[in-house]
Amino acid sequence: METTSARPLAVITGGSRGLGFESAKALAQRGFDLALIAKDGAKLESSAKEIQGVNVSTFVCDLEQSEQVRETIAAITQSLPVPQVLMLAHGVMSEKMSKTLRTTDAEWRRVMAINLDSVFQLVNGIAPAMADARNGRIVIFSACLGRMSGPGNAGGLAPYRISKAGVNALVRNLAHETGLGARGVLVDAICPNHSRTDMGGPDAPRSAEEGAATAIWLATRPFDAAGLTDQEKLTGVLWEDQQVVPW
Repeated sequence: METTSARPLAVITGGSRGLGFESAKALAQRGFDLALIAKDGAKLESSAKEIQGVNVSTFVCDLEQSEQVRETIAAITQSLPVPQVLMLAHGVMSEKMSKTLRTTDAEWRRVMAINLDSVFQLVNGIAPAMADARNGRIVIFSACLGRMSGPGNAGGLAPYRISKAGVNALVRNLAHETGLGARGVLVDAICPNHSRTDMGGPDAPRSAEEGAATAIWLATRPFDAAGLTDQEKLTGVLWEDQQVVPW
């Protein structure tokens, strides 16, 4: 692998498969070098070899383990340039019967650690340099099940829903803290909808490529705080199919 590159860097979690891998391939096609993070080292290396024409660095990390997350952040920030894109595409579903009054401490902690705690750690550890550079896109895969309004709020899957509501709140808060795009950094959440991934299953209505499309658009879209349309001027919101979803 080359040690230097004029190409921008994208850091992507869940990069070995599903939505993360589709996002990685698409960003590589747009000229980004990649830093891919995933738990399964063998699968990660295999997936990385499928991506040609750019530099691909791989980092094996169990995102449930906070110490591993911090070690991975240190490895990335010490060995690679400041990324222009931080895309967090990892996540787990909670058990079917994990209602608030039924779930266990272990299940609650597992889902929160992966879906929310590691998101905070990665943003907290990688995004400050992006903010200092005044040039970055932070895109976090959330879910419409994390909304506080609209359809799909009938309860159940408590750890998952609540972790994704936390992601949505983190996105909104960070976007305000970074000036809502005025300082060169955009922060957004996306709902990929039900996609054919390991989590979504083989019968989901849309492909992983379709599920990742809005994330790719967010990572590369032009931004104008004085723009006339939502697509041009909004950040700190939840998107689905390039449209803002109320949360």
